[in-house]
This record gives sequence, structure tokens and C-alpha cells, in this order.
Amino acid sequence: MTLLKPTLMAALLSANALGLAATGASAKDLRIGLQSDADVLDPDQSRTFVGRIVYASLCDKLVDITPDLEIIPQLATAWQLSDDGKTITMQLREGVVFHDGTPFNAEAVAANIERSKTLDESRRKSELASVTSTEVTGDYEIKLHLAGPDATLMAQLADRAGMMLSPTAAAEAGADFGLNPVCSGPFRFEERVAQDKIVLKRFADYWNADAISFDSVTFLPIPDTTVRLANLQSGDIDMLERLAATDLAQAKANDSITVADTVSLGYQGITFNIGNGDKSDNPWGNDKRLRQALSYAIDREALNQVVFEGAFAAGNQPFPPTSPWYDTDYPVPARDVAKAKELLAEAGYADGIELEVQVPNTTVPLQLMQVVQAMVAEAGINLKIVSKEFATLLADQSAGDFTASQIGWSGRVDPDGNIHGFVTTGGGLNDANFSNADVDAALNASRVAPDLEARKASYDAARDVLIDESPLVYLYHQTWIWALSDKIEGFTPYPDGMIRLEGVTWSE
Repeated sequence: MTLLKPTLMAALLSANALGLAATGASAKDLRIGLQSDADVLDPDQSRTFVGRIVYASLCDKLVDITPDLEIIPQLATAWQLSDDGKTITMQLREGVVFHDGTPFNAEAVAANIERSKTLDESRRKSELASVTSTEVTGDYEIKLHLAGPDATLMAQLADRAGMMLSPTAAAEAGADFGLNPVCSGPFRFEERVAQDKIVLKRFADYWNADAISFDSVTFLPIPDTTVRLANLQSGDIDMLERLAATDLAQAKANDSITVADTVSLGYQGITFNIGNGDKSDNPWGNDKRLRQALSYAIDREALNQVVFEGAFAAGNQPFPPTSPWYDTDYPVPARDVAKAKELLAEAGYADGIELEVQVPNTTVPLQLMQVVQAMVAEAGINLKIVSKEFATLLADQSAGDFTASQIGWSGRVDPDGNIHGFVTTGGGLNDANFSNADVDAALNASRVAPDLEARKASYDAARDVLIDESPLVYLYHQTWIWALSDKIEGFTPYPDGMIRLEGVTWSE
């Protein structure tokens, strides 16, 4: 037996370790800090932004997007639209299996679409409303028959409406599917501890396994932005989403941290309870003048500077002012405290009025609403902040147990995804329970409009009503900012804010 000198042995072990780092990063558990905990892990029922981040590793979709928002294949490899715009024929990827071994095929797609449209708890019904039926025309080919042309559908299939669940597991679990989700993504569900962690393990039979370089990914809800950054600096996590703008300089000054950012597609604002249950019967739900007064009392440009150090954009619509869908007839309003007081007086509250707003118990929303609180107080609005864990806030909002709620939306590729579900009668995300026939007509027309100009006209018609009624008061549009270990390579920021791990590696 040949004995190795310690120095030579150390060199060989070091070289072996480097080799493992280069070729065997699968031993690495990637730990990602989230701003909040996800809600139910069922794409048909869920609605949180962080839940979608988890799904990016757990559940593949029929189609995906590029960083430039182009629709590209994922589980569907190609698709054709009929001349009348009423049928989409999809060719599907072969050799794909769900995490429980169930094969992915056209029958599975049909079952998924049926579930999304009929499950009592599904929030995807309005997103797939144009799909009247499916027709399996081969093991790996399916036709989606539509009631009429739908300019939004492919973008919907690039999100939760297009996420494919094991039909076997879905049928067995029903509404409890989220307790043990079974999809076909690069990682399979391992365990969840509420408010602590969600653990996913690498799926060995993933169709694109060569692009995945981690053995597992653990998502850790860490609401406090300062704590989240401290955990990254100490190495307790490897990446965090939504770095606070106020922490940007500190993160950039750390040589072991890389910062990535991109402009988001979404917005943040305040949703009012207009007609969702008994709690909607209050002055704020009954009188649009109060909602308008609140909007006038807020200085959106100052919010951006004070809370976000100018890193974000002031907003008053579901689309940012730079978007081609923005209605320039209604620019971001300047603060007008006198106008706010006038509207309060007209509504019978010249001496002031209280407003209770539920707010996520995370750093940035609380800072935001504290500044708003100080602003609107000058107009006579006594804003009471009620801090809630985000999943609880969403549950209360869905149930109508709120007067107003500070909440946002991460944004969607197609503009329909930023507005239709929130303000149309019976919309899956319409927690305000706002209902207006003119808005319904305009936004439904936008889905079948023959061209972009006609769609824009429909959105503008809806804004004529929504600016006046103000069921949602929009505040700003954020920039997604990620901070990650400098050992992570290949991460690409996307405008939808998702963390896609294909092609991402770890180097020691």
C-alpha cells in the first residue's frame, strides 16, 4: 500500500472537491428567503406571489415566457390557432411524467383544464372562461375549443392556469391537493412547516433534468427585510427575493453578494370592500367620494422617495405610466389635500373619519402605510393599521372580513391579468366584490378585440369608470430586486419576479 504525504493528500482532496463543485453541485441544498409564507400549494386555489415562486420549481406549465415576455414552449412544444380564432391545437412534450409516475399526456391536460374550470374552490375559472371544451386528438395532441377569440389565453397558460397537476393525485385529494402537491416540475414536494419552510427535492425523472444542478431547494419565509439580508450575509440563506430598496447600497457594498433587478409587471395599492359581505356596508364601501379623498390625500411621488429611495415608480393604474396600456387621460395625480377635505365634507365627514386598513406584517408594507397614515391624517382621515400575516390577510380578504386592504399584484404578461379578475363581476380575484356593467362589457370586449388598438380602447373605457369609482387605489409599481450569493451563477431576472432554476449552478 502506498502512503500519501499529508500535503499531497490534501492537494488531491482539494482537487476532488473542486471536481465535485464543478460537476456535482447536485449535493447543494439551495436556500431561498421569501418575504412571506405561501398560501395553499394548489395552483387552482392559490393566489400569493411567493406561492408562484415555489411553483416555478414544483409545477411546469404548458408554456413559459422569456425575459422579454415572449411565449415559449414548456410542456406544450407547439400550438396553432385556427383562422376563426376559436380553436387552439397543441402538441405536447413526450416522455414527461408527474412526480407520482402518472404519465403526462393529452388526457392529463384535459383533466387539468376541467379541474380549473369546475373545482368549487378554483380561482382560475375566469382565466379559462373562454375554453368551452377540450378534445383529445392524440396521445400528445389536444384541441382547446373557445367560445370566441381570446387574446389573453396563452398568457394565462404561462401561469397558474397552465400548471399541470397529476390527475391521479388531484382526483384522490380533491380540494386537499395542496397538502401534498404532485406536479411535473424539476423538484418534487418533500415537506412543509407553516411559517417555517417548504422543502422540495430534485425529481430524478424530470424531462429537463440536465438543466438542474441542485439536490433540493428550501424556501424560508422571513418577513423582515433586514433579517433576510442578514441571513444572506451570514450564509444561512443563498438568495433572497425582494431586497428592500433601502438595503440596496448595503448589499452592493458586500463583495460576497450579487444583486439583480428588473422592472415588474405589477402594482401595489389599497383594495376597498365594496360589496363582499356585511363588512362592506360601511362609509368607505358605500361612498366613492371617500375613496377618491384618500387618493387625493396621498403624495405618490413622495412615497417613492421616502420609502423606496426613488427606486420604484409612482402609479395610479394597474399598468405603469411607461406601459403602452396606460391611459394617459388620467396621469398620476398630484397630492391635493384641499380637494380631499372637500370630498370628505361633501360626503358628510367634514370633521374627519376613521379607516381601518389591514396590512401584511412585513417591513415594507408597514413602512409604506405608516407614511400614508401621516399623509392622509392632514386631510382628516384617521388611518388605523391592522398588521396580519399575509396568508391570514388573504383569507380575511377573500371572506370579506376587511374594510380596506393594502395588497398588490405581481403582474402578468398580458394586461388582462392585471385588471379583469379584480374588477369584473364574479372575477376570481375580485375580493372587493365590485360590480359594474360598463366595466364588465369593456373588459370582456378587450379579450376578443381584433387588434391592439381595439383592446386599448376597451381598457380606456373601463378606466373611465374605475378612476371615478376607485374600488382600488393604486400607489406604485415596484422593481424586483434579488440578492444572492456570489457563488450562484446563471441566474436570470424575469419581469414576472419568478426564480427559475434551470441553468443555475453553484460554484465554490
